[in-house]
Amino acid sequence: MTRAEKMENVKSEIQKVHCLFEQSGTFKKEFIKLGVNAEDYDINNDFGETDHVIDLFSEIRKAYDNEPSIFDDISQDDLIFAFFPCVRFENQIMLHFRGQSNGMQKWSWQKKMANCIKLQNEVTEMYELVNKLFIICFDRGLKLILENPYSEEHYLRRYWCYQPSIIDTDRRERGDYFKKPTQYWFVNCEPKHNFIFEATNYNALDCKDANRMMNKDTYEKTGAKNKKVARSMIHPDYANRFIREYIL
Repeated sequence: MTRAEKMENVKSEIQKVHCLFEQSGTFKKEFIKLGVNAEDYDINNDFGETDHVIDLFSEIRKAYDNEPSIFDDISQDDLIFAFFPCVRFENQIMLHFRGQSNGMQKWSWQKKMANCIKLQNEVTEMYELVNKLFIICFDRGLKLILENPYSEEHYLRRYWCYQPSIIDTDRRERGDYFKKPTQYWFVNCEPKHNFIFEATNYNALDCKDANRMMNKDTYEKTGAKNKKVARSMIHPDYANRFIREYIL
C-alpha cells in the first residue's frame, strides 16, 4: 500500500481531531500535515492558534447535564485529544497539601490548613470534570485520548479506576524538549503501536528537567514567553511521531 493510499485510510478512520486545552497548535498542525483536519479549543489564545476560544469546563458540565454543548458537533468518526489541565493533579500539589512548598515554611498551621481546604475543593472540582469528560465520551461513543503527566504521586495514578493505555517515561526519545514522563488514556479507541523506522531528532534542552534550572535562553527555544509556559510545550517532532506511532 502506498503512502497516499494509507493517508486515505487515515482520513476515513478519523474525520476530524478536536484538540481540547491546546493553545500552541503543536498537535493540531502535525495532524493537518498528516492529512487530518484538526482544530484547537481553549479559553485563552496566547499563541494565536486557538480556533475556538471557549470555556471547556462549562462545555463539559453542559454536555454531562444533556444541555447543548460543543460535544453535540463531535461525531463518532472524530477524535478528541484533550490536554487536560494537570496543575491540581501533579506532584507539586502534594507539597502544597503538606505545607512543604517554597515560601510556606513560615506559614501558621491555620494558614496551611485553610489552604488545604481550598486545594481540596479545587482538586475535587478538577477530578469531577475529568470524570464527566470520560462519561460523556463513553455515553456518546466518542473517541478520546487524554494526556497528563505521569509520576508516583500523580492524583489520577493513585485515585482513579481507569488505567492509562500508554506511559511515555522519557519523551526525549521521541524528539521532545524534556524527559517529563507522560501518560495517555484512550477511550473507544486503541493505540496503534506502529513501527517508525526513521531516526529520532534529539531536541532535548540543556536543563535538569522541565521544572528547574531553566534560564531564559532555554525556555525561549520552546517558543514560550516564560518558564511556566515552557514546561507545557511539546516539540513538533514529538507530536508528529506520537501521532504516527499511536494514532494513525
